[in-house]
Amino acid sequence: MRAGRREWWGLAVLALPTLLLSLDMSVLHLAVPHLAADLRPSSSQLLWIIDVYGFMIAGFLVTMGTLGDRIGRRKLLMAGGAAFAAASVVAAFSTSPEMLIAARAALGVAGATLMPSTLALISNMFQDTRQRGTAIAVWMSCFMGGMVVGPVVGGVLLERFWWGSVFLMAVPVMVLLLATAPKLLPEYRDAAAGRLDPASVALSLGAILPIVYALKETAKDGVSLLNAVVLVAGVAVGVVFVRRQRGLADPMLDLRLFRVRAFSAAVSIMLVGALTMGGVFLLVSQYLQLVAGFTAAQAGLWLVPQAGAVVVGSLIAPRLARRFRPEFVLGFGMLVAAGGIVLFTQATGAGGVAFVVAGMSIASFGMGPQGVLCTEMVVSSVPPRKAGAASAMSETSGEFGIAMGIAVFGSIGTAVYRDEVSVPAGVPADAAALASDSMAGAAQAAGTLPGPLADAVLVTARDAFAAGLHTVAGIGAVVVVVFAVVGMTALRKARPVAADERVAVLEGR
Repeated sequence: MRAGRREWWGLAVLALPTLLLSLDMSVLHLAVPHLAADLRPSSSQLLWIIDVYGFMIAGFLVTMGTLGDRIGRRKLLMAGGAAFAAASVVAAFSTSPEMLIAARAALGVAGATLMPSTLALISNMFQDTRQRGTAIAVWMSCFMGGMVVGPVVGGVLLERFWWGSVFLMAVPVMVLLLATAPKLLPEYRDAAAGRLDPASVALSLGAILPIVYALKETAKDGVSLLNAVVLVAGVAVGVVFVRRQRGLADPMLDLRLFRVRAFSAAVSIMLVGALTMGGVFLLVSQYLQLVAGFTAAQAGLWLVPQAGAVVVGSLIAPRLARRFRPEFVLGFGMLVAAGGIVLFTQATGAGGVAFVVAGMSIASFGMGPQGVLCTEMVVSSVPPRKAGAASAMSETSGEFGIAMGIAVFGSIGTAVYRDEVSVPAGVPADAAALASDSMAGAAQAAGTLPGPLADAVLVTARDAFAAGLHTVAGIGAVVVVVFAVVGMTALRKARPVAADERVAVLEGR
């Protein structure tokens, strides 16, 4: 069945919350100085204001994806949209750090309903393979573009309004969603699904939240005993969760989905792609602000070409996949991305913004097909009644990949920086300790030093940071090339048997 005009208008409705969700992930960083001056949060409260949103999204994705299969994907999307709008208003008019943290947590829980619901509805609305590929490309373009455009939009709002305005963007979008969804979006759910298992929900949260927390804290503060203990605890709970799912007649997460080779291969490739791009993007953002000296808004403008590149790469992927085998398009795109990442090695402490911007644009263009084609493989390789759970797994792999990439590549970049930096003689001990720890610390230390000495500190710090960027870029490029080859091989083997494996999942074998 080919989709008609109603389905394409429905896609436009689904694209709005997707764009908003990704934009909301990136826009808060600009508002931090403004809300900090108004609410005066402690350092730990400020970290929770920034991080709790991502933690809640990562923790509740699996639960919400499965819940949508049970109660209806449109119903869950509308409930999540209403909750997101309400929490946005509370966040915008928060009068204390605690109130804002609670609002951000509620935003994360509500946001976790949006991504799997929108993707599952797309898989149900667009049954034709070509149309579904195009629809997913539009959906992915909105998500990726929003993350880059966020700082630009946020900068404009903060120049004219107060910090709460960045949260109020959600309200008209969600009102439009609630008004149009009943007419444009059909309802889908798994009629054979049983009740949601509360113990499984608790175990999934007990596994995902500690793991994501440990990875992000490791990226910020380095390896520590506490982070290691939290990570091990999360993994242990995850093992218990897996065992429980295997023993349930109607599990919250059907692990038999991983028997479908196309599904497991696509999810794995998405994990590695998110890991690499998440880690590299972290250092690129820091390079533009700390080395090149741009403000956050200016850095966002320099990354606009990347947004255009990922949109183009995402939109042409379905057409290329119709002319060539999808795994070849995917693998070739990843090789192009590796070439873009290699360009980062040409940036130095003295300059190289053009190399960074060009490299990020090329890498994003090459990774565009990966996001679209792997997502399409995930949702098309499982039974329609499992679309919500499959969509949630695809998004969760991306969340884990980004968190792991920031932790792993951030740690590597920091280690190289600390090994390469050389603080000039005459710098006070406190300032020298800051400059030796990180590029951000060096910038902070330079602000307390006289002109010539401050310049000397910044020169060596920028060179050390560039060395870390070169190392991360080299490792990232190698990882992408390896998984381009592995991915092409795995998916080529998976394609001929995907239909049989889908039948096996349907029959519970």
